[in-house]
Amino acid sequence: MFRRALQFSSGPGLLFQRLGTRRSSSILGWDGKVSKIKKTIQSILPGKTRDSLYNTSHLPPEHSDVVIVGGGVLGLSVAFWLKKLEKKQGAIRVLVVDRDYTYSKASTGLSVGGIRQQFSLPENVQLSLFSINFLRNINVHAEYLAVVDAPPLDLQFSPSGYLLLASEKDAATLEKNVRMQRQEGAKVCLMSPEQLRNKFPWINTEGVALASYGMEDEGWFDPWSLLQGLRRKAQSMGVLFCQGEVTRFVTSSSRMETSSGEQMILKRICEVHVKMNHSLEYQPVECAIVINAGGAWSGQIAELAGIGKGPPGTLEGTKLPVEPRKRYVYLWHCPQGPGLEAPLVTNTNGVYFRREGLGNNYLGGRNPTEEEEPDPTNLEVDYDFFQYKVWPHLAKRVPAFKTLKVRSAWAGYYDYNTFDQNGVVGPHPLVVNMYFATGFSGHGLQHAPAVGRAVAEMVLEGHFQTINMSPFLFSRFYLGEKFQECNII
Repeated sequence: MFRRALQFSSGPGLLFQRLGTRRSSSILGWDGKVSKIKKTIQSILPGKTRDSLYNTSHLPPEHSDVVIVGGGVLGLSVAFWLKKLEKKQGAIRVLVVDRDYTYSKASTGLSVGGIRQQFSLPENVQLSLFSINFLRNINVHAEYLAVVDAPPLDLQFSPSGYLLLASEKDAATLEKNVRMQRQEGAKVCLMSPEQLRNKFPWINTEGVALASYGMEDEGWFDPWSLLQGLRRKAQSMGVLFCQGEVTRFVTSSSRMETSSGEQMILKRICEVHVKMNHSLEYQPVECAIVINAGGAWSGQIAELAGIGKGPPGTLEGTKLPVEPRKRYVYLWHCPQGPGLEAPLVTNTNGVYFRREGLGNNYLGGRNPTEEEEPDPTNLEVDYDFFQYKVWPHLAKRVPAFKTLKVRSAWAGYYDYNTFDQNGVVGPHPLVVNMYFATGFSGHGLQHAPAVGRAVAEMVLEGHFQTINMSPFLFSRFYLGEKFQECNII
């Protein structure tokens, strides 16, 4: 635990005794030590402001109503909506804890940045429609992310749509999905191979039986701009930030008897231990609510709270099935490639690509099969995966890509839900004050504005209001009720 710095009132003698004056080559040089001692002496002289021996400005507060674990786009969205929906300004103290505010390994910054309505579940379509409306109004007054005297956000949104290609065996499913998407209000149309060739003459339609095309409110944007915009807005609303790692939850327990007479133990987190970077010490933070927005590492955070530690087959033994899965994104150049009208294209086998900027550059990749899953302990890129698993399919679908040149690549993490590849939102049934915003398996960025609001509604009102997110609750893992999202790109 961090000990608060002592302040002295007994004069320089005690001060020198505390600091020590022994010469040592392993600590500060003598000149530096003398300068530091002089400053400290001056701070305790009469009429001077007393300073602590240690700077504690980097520490989290000792109390916070809500602690959000994870400062990516989902965690920041929850923070924003908690402050926006609070009944009285300043009523809720919110702290966001993240291990790395450079976001060097964060899923948000390494994302391709797509947003679409073409999902297989109505709830995910609704989330997308809410989020695109949020992004469209992002700079409108102070309603969303506008900040007084700050420049407007430039998301660099490219409204080029998504184009999903289906083979004969998947055509009926695609048609069914489009029917549902339209019912939810999405502007999506079906295209035959002939219509595809007329609109996008650079596509080889061999093996394509049907396609779906997003005509409005689909495309891609700059994830980094959204992340920084949410963080800037949250800070302006009074949200606190701390760089550190959550290493422990202190909980209290109570017993409850179910209607069937079964005894259950309910836990409540009362304190979060935050280990500061480059230190062995930690700071305890008392809290009322914890939001698990830890992305690919949210499963590990849940384990810290005892989730999944009970007997197998019981609610106590049900784990949060979210783990890191590494995904590659490749950047290539092709002078004769598709033009500015090109949408984000998803091939019949899952290979995808989109334009990147105006210079005939393209981004793309493919999700590996279970057998091909790469080692998630590092972010090294496998260029052979592109050479043998991605490029042949690109070259077949877009003949111009036969001559492409790979310029760079990177890897990032999906917060992969191994159960049904869909999000986990809302409270845990036994650790009653831990709420989830995780597990979206690659579509968390585009749904972040809507998911953040849903979690805030549940925390503040006790139920979902804008979109019914009940199918996303944790209890489905124990009940074995999959809420399967099939359109994972």
